[in-house]
Amino acid sequence: MGAFSPDSTYVQLASNGDAIALVGGETFWRFSESEMEQFGSEWLITEFDCSADWSNWEMHPHGDEFVYLLSGAVMMRLALPEGEKQLLLQASRAIIVPRGVWHTACVSVPSKMLFVTKGRDTQHRPVKKGYEV
Repeated sequence: MGAFSPDSTYVQLASNGDAIALVGGETFWRFSESEMEQFGSEWLITEFDCSADWSNWEMHPHGDEFVYLLSGAVMMRLALPEGEKQLLLQASRAIIVPRGVWHTACVSVPSKMLFVTKGRDTQHRPVKKGYEV
């Protein structure tokens, strides 16, 4: 495979050591739930351009998530058992979101983010007015 753009081609890291290129971007997120099953519980590498606050909280039940901010500035909000924690990420900074922790992001300036996660069964719920979890 030749060079590719990680915002339009995602990569699945299979347990046998293979790195499998997948159609990415909006096309990937339009797959039905049954189509998503083909990706199993393997690790998934995705990249996103974020120009606005996330409209949803998300939670990954099968593994921690590595979040790397490539450019811009983002306030990551994690709903931890002891209360909400806010972490400011600026370009070239990363965090690990623990498995099972609800999280969302407030975007200060247009940003590019890279994610490594076990994406299967990811759950979403809308961010409510006032940012309550």
